Amino acid sequence: MSSSSRLSTEECSARKAFHEEIARQNLVPLWERLAALVTRSPEPAARPIHWRYSTVRASLLNAGRLLTVEEAERRVLILENPGLPGQSQITDSLFSGFQLLMPGERAHAHRHTASALRVFLEGSGAYTAVNGERTKMERGDFVITPGWTWHDHGNDGPDPVIWLDGLDVPIVNLFKTSFSEGSAAQQTEGPPQGDCEARYAAGLLPEGCKAESLSSPLLNYRYGRARESLAALLRNGPIDPCHGVKLRYANPLTGGSAMSTISAAIQLLPSGFRTAPYRSTDGTVFVVIEGHGHSDIGDASFDWAENDVFVAPSWGLGRHHAQNEAVVFSFSDRAAQEKLGLWREQRDT
Repeated sequence: MSSSSRLSTEECSARKAFHEEIARQNLVPLWERLAALVTRSPEPAARPIHWRYSTVRASLLNAGRLLTVEEAERRVLILENPGLPGQSQITDSLFSGFQLLMPGERAHAHRHTASALRVFLEGSGAYTAVNGERTKMERGDFVITPGWTWHDHGNDGPDPVIWLDGLDVPIVNLFKTSFSEGSAAQQTEGPPQGDCEARYAAGLLPEGCKAESLSSPLLNYRYGRARESLAALLRNGPIDPCHGVKLRYANPLTGGSAMSTISAAIQLLPSGFRTAPYRSTDGTVFVVIEGHGHSDIGDASFDWAENDVFVAPSWGLGRHHAQNEAVVFSFSDRAAQEKLGLWREQRDT
């Protein structure tokens, strides 16, 4: 029997009157909200979910036939988590979508408060320009666009190009700090192509350089370099039981995350390798660069292949099994959580 059922009629009337009185003052009793506000463990709205690239690709190419990039501004199909309908989010804190440029197309310059990343998946001849500096995008490359930097894209190749976008739009909107500006033109002035890689990508730093923002000055983290490092570490060992061989993308000036709010990583799972159960508080988006495998996340199970995308929500217990040697890119809001002292992990090894 609940305590409220033991109250007298007079006591129930008094409580009802009290609730009506405080409601007129825009007050609510914490004792009725506390359990939902301060939960025992994370309760994400996002669900484990898997998108098969072969299916999404067909829809994306159809969009390319139906509307121009000028009409769309950015021709993107949003990966909307079914646990967050109508909210344009892939996790509880991040946005993601597949973006398409047809041959010869240009997406004009704009800028916004939100920071963005690109994982290039298909085609050749594509580039992104950030504050005027162009970087050519190749398969598996991890490209960043820091917040409030002008950026545009183009496809100089003969075939459609496709990449995955990831943005911290929900974080920006949580704080109501979104601004944006657009331009009808592309950027024509800026550092020469490859300038940031010459300065920061070789394990060397120009004399006197200092961090001027929370984001990395390196725009493009080449997949080829990352792949060589993964292969060497696989040979040299040891292999982490929860992650295989995993590397985190870092800001060369600070050693911290390459982006201010979003962490990114890349991992190699040897053929036949099964990870030990693992979970963390950052809802994570996985992008398969190489190989085939299977993942169990919470109560969900997915068979994945190259270019597929799948999600592990916050505190979702996950295990991965590589059917052949696999390389998986991932991104999450870990960088933001660590800055706020909120990030936590649990390893079952």
